Amino acid sequence: MSGGLLVAGTTSDAGKSVLTAGICRWLYRRGVKVAPFKAQNMSNNSVVVVGPDGRGGEIGRAQAMQAAACGIAPDIRFNPVLLKPGSDYSSQVVLLGEAIDTVTAGNYRSLRPRLAETAFATLAELRGEYDAVICEGAGSPAEINLRDGDFVNMGLARNAGLPAIVVGDIDRGGVFAALFGTVALLSPEDQALVSGFVINKFRGDLGLLRPGLDMITGATGRPVHGVLPFNADVQVDGEDSLAYGQLLGRPGSPRGTEWLRVAVIRLPRISNATDAEALASEPGVQVRLTIEPAEVADADLVVLPGSKATVSDLAWLRETGLADAIRVHAAAGKPLVGICGGFQMLAETINDEVESRRGVVPGLGLLPVEVTFGARKTLARSQGAAWGQVPVSGYEIHHGYVSGGAPEPMLRYSDGTPEGAVVGAVCGTHWHGAFESDEFRRRFLTDAARQAGRAGFVVAPDTRFAAVRELALDTLGDLVEEHLDTDALWRLIESGPTPGLPFIPPGAPGAVAPTTSAPGAAAPTTSGSGGQGADVR
Repeated sequence: MSGGLLVAGTTSDAGKSVLTAGICRWLYRRGVKVAPFKAQNMSNNSVVVVGPDGRGGEIGRAQAMQAAACGIAPDIRFNPVLLKPGSDYSSQVVLLGEAIDTVTAGNYRSLRPRLAETAFATLAELRGEYDAVICEGAGSPAEINLRDGDFVNMGLARNAGLPAIVVGDIDRGGVFAALFGTVALLSPEDQALVSGFVINKFRGDLGLLRPGLDMITGATGRPVHGVLPFNADVQVDGEDSLAYGQLLGRPGSPRGTEWLRVAVIRLPRISNATDAEALASEPGVQVRLTIEPAEVADADLVVLPGSKATVSDLAWLRETGLADAIRVHAAAGKPLVGICGGFQMLAETINDEVESRRGVVPGLGLLPVEVTFGARKTLARSQGAAWGQVPVSGYEIHHGYVSGGAPEPMLRYSDGTPEGAVVGAVCGTHWHGAFESDEFRRRFLTDAARQAGRAGFVVAPDTRFAAVRELALDTLGDLVEEHLDTDALWRLIESGPTPGLPFIPPGAPGAVAPTTSAPGAAAPTTSGSGGQGADVR
């Protein structure tokens, strides 16, 4: 069996995805045959992967990004379970790339044993093929109400005998309490696997932080394997909703005399917001995620992104006044693009008996198409062209399809089949990832600037999105090599958990503490929380 490591975190968005990618890139550059793994994702940011049988399947975009860090093609096994929230109470379950059910917090429990079995078996299979598998946890391993049946954090580590490191985001404050508390709320068996810490997003003088590093090591008996500095130049696919602030990326100075301002509507159930990151890679293009009608009014280009709940998010647009702001923007002849669910919202009508089950509802009426939702989900990698000869590629993840209307298409598939719609400065497509095609993106932005009256905007002729991504991954690899104890990390990956780690009381509620502790740690004073069981959802 190959080596492995679990990268856990004190919270969501603590840096698990980027640290996993950085470790993967460091190992890849050392000549190690390495693969990423996340047993279960909860994210609406997914990508279509085509398996050996030619069938398309979904995995989280973060795992596709990590696969790129490993220098390999993405594989549905890298993320065997994907939960795609459609509301606050339900999620679609994707198992090994295929949607199998929609569950609530209540009935998820009955499905969990099947998901766990698949995740454990898939990791074992990957460890038989690769020299190392770097696993990413989810949320926090100290979510004590979810520990029973956990198979993505310490449940995975215990099943596979993996060492774990815990990463904390110091930019949020309270990182030492978070690191200590994470370990102290784990059972003795789980604590025995937690072999060190990494601190993320540090700014300032490391000398001022060092006493704290020594203290957390003394308090837990576990070393800090390094401190990663804050680096605003690292822009990779986000996974959690927390990863999206107002401004995407760090836009470079414009090549011309004017900026192009882009407003991306931050829908409640936004999916694949990563589509906008390719636009944000362009010099002179300022991309903001927004829920403010005033920012829509001020934008040159408006993007309606994908949604996991098209009809519900459309109702939200109307309730917030954003629908009116979008109509005013379009009426002024300024450019507007809808992607997947956003495209569907621009239609005359939406007939949805699948996702929301609300039947026929009016769309925004900005494109002369009718959309119907089908039970079968379209999952495909797509190739084609725009403007007759500009190559474009992307991927499709949608239940809705155009069932009426025959507008001018925005794109055409390689066989000439029309896709999407264009009316004046308003357009839409079901294709995600189209803006990652460099020539297409440049032409689109040039047209958008003209329609918005930004004559001084000049698109950069040399931005290559694939190169931007590679640079970000190399930067992550550099950060790992320069700021982490890579010898210690390799020992964990190769040899497993550090033996003799001390128990930190109180431990998980209801867990029985060991009667002795290792040298250097305080003796346990309690056996838990009076036998209270975990409140499993």
